[in-house]
Amino acid sequence: MNICIYGSAHDEIDKSFLDAGERLGKQLALAGHTLIFGGGACGMMGAIARGMRECGGRIIGISPEFFNVDGVLFDDCTEMIYTADMRSRKEKLEDMADAIIVTPGGIGTMDEFFETMSLKQLKIMNKPLVIFNINGFYDNLIALLENSKNKYFIAPDDLDLYFVSDSISKILDYLSK
Repeated sequence: MNICIYGSAHDEIDKSFLDAGERLGKQLALAGHTLIFGGGACGMMGAIARGMRECGGRIIGISPEFFNVDGVLFDDCTEMIYTADMRSRKEKLEDMADAIIVTPGGIGTMDEFFETMSLKQLKIMNKPLVIFNINGFYDNLIALLENSKNKYFIAPDDLDLYFVSDSISKILDYLSK
């Protein structure tokens, strides 16, 4: 299965997030999955890619050409695909993915999560969407979505568009169904 990972590209985050990312990468590789990601060498992206590499996993990076500068991209990708811009990158990530896991991240990660959720809501996409809720990082987002449902801004079924867990084994079990 091609698993697209969205997540932070910053190494300044707490080491516990990076460690969880490496463990996720290792487990995905051991389960025979391919990593599809933004190609970053740092943050959650880099940690997951390092875990994949350590266990011999296939790694496909997708990046706009302008990120092709020293230190930005993960050097050990099995394959690197370059796009013209961020919009094309996101489309390629979505197209190549069989499932999507959202790990802790910033504005770009939130954009990717909400676009994927919107595409699922509109029935344009029907791929599993998982939130890897390391250290409760997404607790407030989940509360916001629940509040939006309670105030009738989103339908109750919209909360079924994604699966949330802090457990790699539960995430892998969910994806195998």
